[in-house]
Amino acid sequence: MKPGRNRVPLPPGFGTIWAAVVIDLIGFGIVLPILPIYAKRYHTTSFEAAMLVAAFSAATFVCSPLWGRVSDRFGRKPVLLVSLAGTAVGSLVTGLAGGLGLLLIGRVIDGASGASVSVAQAAAADLSRTGDRSRLFGYLGAAFGIGFVVGPAIGALGALGGPRLPFFIAAAIAGANTLVAWRRLPETRPAGGPSGPGRTGPVASLSGGRAAVPLLAVAFSAMVAFSGFEATFALFGQRRFGFGISSAAAVFTAVGAVIVLVQGGLVHPVVGRLGEARTLLVGLIANAGGLALLAAAHSWSVAAPALLALTVGQGLVQTTMVTALVTRTEPSRRGQALGAQQSAGALARVVGPAAGGALLGAHASGDPYVLGAALTAAAVVLAGAALKVGRKHPEPDAKTLR
Repeated sequence: MKPGRNRVPLPPGFGTIWAAVVIDLIGFGIVLPILPIYAKRYHTTSFEAAMLVAAFSAATFVCSPLWGRVSDRFGRKPVLLVSLAGTAVGSLVTGLAGGLGLLLIGRVIDGASGASVSVAQAAAADLSRTGDRSRLFGYLGAAFGIGFVVGPAIGALGALGGPRLPFFIAAAIAGANTLVAWRRLPETRPAGGPSGPGRTGPVASLSGGRAAVPLLAVAFSAMVAFSGFEATFALFGQRRFGFGISSAAAVFTAVGAVIVLVQGGLVHPVVGRLGEARTLLVGLIANAGGLALLAAAHSWSVAAPALLALTVGQGLVQTTMVTALVTRTEPSRRGQALGAQQSAGALARVVGPAAGGALLGAHASGDPYVLGAALTAAAVVLAGAALKVGRKHPEPDAKTLR
């Protein structure tokens, strides 16, 4: 039988979940690249402008595990609707803001409501069978990437009509998405509420169980390494390779496109051949090798394969990390575990850029990538141990939608 013949069709309702993530991330991507410039209209310092971005991540860090827990108890659909509506309100408040205080409130509202990705992942897990889960999560990861590619382009075009217009466009997109989701989004939560924490400690309780804790540490370490690369590569490329703004933008566009391609088309066959655990380990090893090679690169001929290894590895890691968490978490606590992962990622996106910027220095040191490679190598060891002993929970058949 040829590969791809008789592929399992997408479960009913998944297309609506996928579209909700794409549209929500487009609305978020619209405002992200222009927010610091917009904030300068109110004579903010560079630090204050950066804090507007950090406020979003901080609110996401605090609220994501809570939203995940709420989705386990009351359902995925109401939480997704609140998330989409919160994006609309936060963008509208930002667009109407007349000073730094209201800008900050708008970003906190948007960040606090940002549960769409982790709850959508939980909904996809509810709908899927174990063998097809990596494909669905890969598609959701690709949706995330598409939103970040399309959103900034729409924001740049919208800014031609005035500095407030991109925020109003984002609010309109999220508002329309809320109405569509209200009509068409299925409820997927498994019957029964989340099981009690038993004798687990507070960290295990918040993260969805003991088996999730080491995997969350792996996710945090890997994201610290990758976000440190994202935050420093433009300056590193400028000083090491003579990159200009357009060259750096082209590299990041290519990185995003490769991650989308890996998650949308490569990860499922790789998992089918190697298995979930080995694919995650291969992705982490590729990340560590790419970062180590990039730290030593002084020519584009060395940097290009380093970036390719890092990008392919990141695409594999992002998807298989989700599947590893889901299969080692009770079905009734999936939202909690995935919300904790999103929270860990938000914290990592604060720590990684700060550490990378401090290590980069004035002479384009490769130290941020040496640290990233070391963290990812440690994550390989931790992931190997966690995946070996982690207990997989039995899966019911893909549910019939209510």
